[in-house]
Amino acid sequence: MNITGKSLINGVWQVDEDVQSFQAFIPAQNKYADTLFYEASEQLVKASAFVAKQAFKKYRTTSEQQRAALLNAIADQILALGDMLIDVTMQETGLPEQRLQGERMRTVNQLRFFANDLINTPPQVKVEAAQPDRQPLPKPATKLAQIPVGPVAVFGASNFPYAFSVLGGDTASALAAGCSVIVKGHPAHPATSELMAQAMLKAIKSTGMPLGVFSLIQASHPQTSHALVQQSEVKAVGFTGSFNVAQALQQSIFKRAEAIPLYGELGSVNPQVILPRLMENDGQTLATNFVNSLMMGQGQFCTSPGVWLIPKGSDQFLAKVEQVLAEQASAPLLTPGILASYQKATQTISELNGISLVAKNAPLEPFHPQAQVLATTAKHFVEEPILQEEVFGPFALVIEYHDIDELVWLVEQFSGQLTASIHGVVSEIDANHELTEQLSYKVGRLIFNQMPTGVEVCETMNHGGPFPSSTDVRSTSVGIQAKQRFLRPICYQS
Repeated sequence: MNITGKSLINGVWQVDEDVQSFQAFIPAQNKYADTLFYEASEQLVKASAFVAKQAFKKYRTTSEQQRAALLNAIADQILALGDMLIDVTMQETGLPEQRLQGERMRTVNQLRFFANDLINTPPQVKVEAAQPDRQPLPKPATKLAQIPVGPVAVFGASNFPYAFSVLGGDTASALAAGCSVIVKGHPAHPATSELMAQAMLKAIKSTGMPLGVFSLIQASHPQTSHALVQQSEVKAVGFTGSFNVAQALQQSIFKRAEAIPLYGELGSVNPQVILPRLMENDGQTLATNFVNSLMMGQGQFCTSPGVWLIPKGSDQFLAKVEQVLAEQASAPLLTPGILASYQKATQTISELNGISLVAKNAPLEPFHPQAQVLATTAKHFVEEPILQEEVFGPFALVIEYHDIDELVWLVEQFSGQLTASIHGVVSEIDANHELTEQLSYKVGRLIFNQMPTGVEVCETMNHGGPFPSSTDVRSTSVGIQAKQRFLRPICYQS
């Protein structure tokens, strides 16, 4: 394995002299790795934007078949990295091998998914014939088509080092649309990012694409991210991460002479609603399913079930939650920063009035988070804004409702979410249309009798939602419609 620690620009691994360096963190060992990665300078950021613009002029003229060949070649090169990729990512993230193998195949499959769409789906074009004899004025011939917006800046996410990172969904959809891409790699997994960029470079060369169609910027300093989104050549941004970072990037974008869209997926608490009859019939199974979903990835999924709305008097459900969570093994979080934020948030919430402990586990190491399920009332939830914020990690909040009217009222108080689930027997769900409708206006994906963790890559998927879960309720970062973020309409007349 040859890791340079450098940024990839125009097919060349580059670093400026006298720059600072950073290291990846090894969560399982609670220490930093030895390999050095070099902070990209502002000059390198400018260079990446320049070559992205030049490459875009050529890449945008490629056919759907040529872009599909590139996407398939990327998928092939990811697989060619073999076990080395998994081993490196396990060290950098602490995520288990089986999870990473599944995520790698999801990443490969979504690249091929966009490739197949390019080959099998004709471009969206609408044509209207001229009406020269129309009175009082003739109508011209018009054709409505779509063209790529230009170079796209993509930000890798910490919690999905493949599927939402260097060669993840944002990169795949932008390349499918005909855009060049500049990726700001996440400092939590820089070696993984470089390996993916190595695979990308091989795919570019094997398909004869312009070298500047893809760049990787390695950096840990926030100012590099702000410099990237302020480059005039960048025409759109794909971001997966925290609300606060997205807001800061948005402020930098506002300083540009030209406004551009920031397509941000920012996470949510993903409320889970259990209706009374199903709770009575199968509360024990629900409790196990809820805890298992919560503990996936140690709660570091953007769709982790963070708020549970349950009927008053669900004592057996809560007792089962206590039992199952106590049996869950702890594991490290992705970074020390995430752990610190988790510990601060859970301590702050636990000290509030009206908060009680439902369940917890015992951390195996002092640097592991303690998984917690706390409980509060509907009144406290609405009155305390911090209770409505996402806690990134193995944490959930239980709220007991007295009746359906209170449940509907409570749902109305939620801000925008990526997902929500309704768990109930069919007749009970059908009888509560107002609840379903209310939730529909709060989420991008409404789920019935399933947990929210896991996002299917398919034509009908929507992974986004009302603000603040995402920055544009009309867009998705998963599924075939993700490509639409990086296309714009153009009308050709007469």
